[in-house]
Amino acid sequence: MPADGMQWWHVIISTHKSWLPGDQRGFRSRDHKIHSSGDYKNPPPPDEHEGLRKFHEQNSGDAVVIPQECRETVGQAILAKLRKLNYRELVISVAATHSHWLVELPDDLKRVRQIVGQCKTKSSHAIRETLPGRVWAFRGSFIPVETREHQLKAYHYILDQEDAWIWDFQKEEKQDQAHG
Repeated sequence: MPADGMQWWHVIISTHKSWLPGDQRGFRSRDHKIHSSGDYKNPPPPDEHEGLRKFHEQNSGDAVVIPQECRETVGQAILAKLRKLNYRELVISVAATHSHWLVELPDDLKRVRQIVGQCKTKSSHAIRETLPGRVWAFRGSFIPVETREHQLKAYHYILDQEDAWIWDFQKEEKQDQAHG
């Protein structure tokens, strides 16, 4: 159960230019002014928004990819910032073009966006020498976790991320018990 005034959130942030308007995995523009008929689980027809996709592919440049050797640094920076702000976290993953977190944050979306922004800043500064410039895309997905079943599903989903650096509170807890 979350503490008073708090909410468990599944936070998903993508790297800059990694999920553009017209993407074949599905997309939604800000305020849903334009959106596809599908999503990454059930992609839209390949020709849907083809012109928009081609335009962005030609004009946006390459997606930011976090190198394998930087993923732990990014994750540790996010974790350190969350801990400095006194938030509880269950699991964090950092892959090439996205990061997932299961974290207890205020039950206020505006405040959640601010906190996530601070974590993005901290993590991008941590790898500035290797990956200068903008790392993260604007905003992200902030999914409130309403039930224990949802929390467990999100937890295992994040643990199962391929080619990602993963921090898990259970692993840390076991290490602390072994050393303490």
